[in-house]
Amino acid sequence: MGNRLSKIYTRTGDDGTTGLSGGRRITKDSARMKAIGTVDELNSHLGLLASLNIPPAIYKHLISIQHDLFDIGGELAMPEFTAITATHIESLEQQLDQLNNNLPPLKEFILPGGNTETASCHIARSVCRRAERCCVTLHREENLRSELLQYLNRLSDLLFVIARVLADGKEVFWNRSNPGD
Repeated sequence: MGNRLSKIYTRTGDDGTTGLSGGRRITKDSARMKAIGTVDELNSHLGLLASLNIPPAIYKHLISIQHDLFDIGGELAMPEFTAITATHIESLEQQLDQLNNNLPPLKEFILPGGNTETASCHIARSVCRRAERCCVTLHREENLRSELLQYLNRLSDLLFVIARVLADGKEVFWNRSNPGD
């Protein structure tokens, strides 16, 4: 494969637009670009999480998810492109079930934190929720495939469960009666 980017700056976006596949230009603050940018931000947070001290099995899941998110970005940038399927969603559900089976049932809300890995995963989870909201907004304007929305919804659930695993039993629970105690 040849070089994809021979020149990093093109000056074509200096007017506040960016190019999609096929040469179509859209504004950088459009719903489509907000969705693409937030998926990219989520992928970056997962890259940070993967660089921390996490179990190898979770690392493997995160790298696979990063590839999927790159594909989602591709689908958002090239509406004619299809990459995410029901199989991807089923894979997330299987990972969710496998990881959640070893966790104690939740009886209280959990505060994002506990250790660096857990907090990082919660940040990724909250960015994933934002990516999902951005895609829902875009879906109202232009019909997106339901698999994209389903994938992001399951992914945020999986990231919540991964955060619980990374907390290693040291979760910080919300204390509604006396915060700070």
